[in-house]
Amino acid sequence: MSKCEQCIVREFSSLKALGKEELLQMADCKTSYVIKKGEPIFEEGESVNGIFCIKDGVCKLSKLSANGKDQIVKLVKPGELLGQRSLISDEPANLSAVALEDMEVCFIPKTEIMGFFNKNNQFSMNVMKTICGDLKEADDHMVSMAQKSVKERLAETLLYLEDTFGKNSDGSLHIQLSREELAGMIGTATESCIRLLSELNKTGVIDLTGKKITIIDRNKLKRMAD
Repeated sequence: MSKCEQCIVREFSSLKALGKEELLQMADCKTSYVIKKGEPIFEEGESVNGIFCIKDGVCKLSKLSANGKDQIVKLVKPGELLGQRSLISDEPANLSAVALEDMEVCFIPKTEIMGFFNKNNQFSMNVMKTICGDLKEADDHMVSMAQKSVKERLAETLLYLEDTFGKNSDGSLHIQLSREELAGMIGTATESCIRLLSELNKTGVIDLTGKKITIIDRNKLKRMAD
């Protein structure tokens, strides 16, 4: 794991506002972890007591519903921070964070982060902007769930996965979600998700090979999402 001042991912988060001395201070107190695919970074209801900086890999933020289904709220990529809302509100984690692939994660304790809050106005403002951005995303997602059909939400999600996380060398989506995870992301039953994917496969919009999904007709998928 590199030192904080040499780490490129900090440029994508609130941490970019920290000066060299603050970064050296952070490097001295952070803890670095390798999280294996399928393992939790933290779980819903847990006291986080700091923030996690994602150095490499992707995780899902999800909430367990009353009927035991895992509802994916967001996918988090390198450079993003986890736990900011819990840290400020002084509440346990509202969501669970689970690795979708092997990850490198750094944990910075609450005492250190609160010290930056008190001394660095730009850092505080960056954190607030990030939380406001998350709220806007949540609003947009709520409207999409209420106004779009399941098919439109699936098309929108497949495009989002390609645009945000890219493709493998064979053209398939880099992030391979299980059918259950994909269903949880668009807010439908797993059976409905499987049926719609099969339908898109038959009409040549996508290609399904095992768990792999490849977008074939991007324009048609865009029209469907809109």
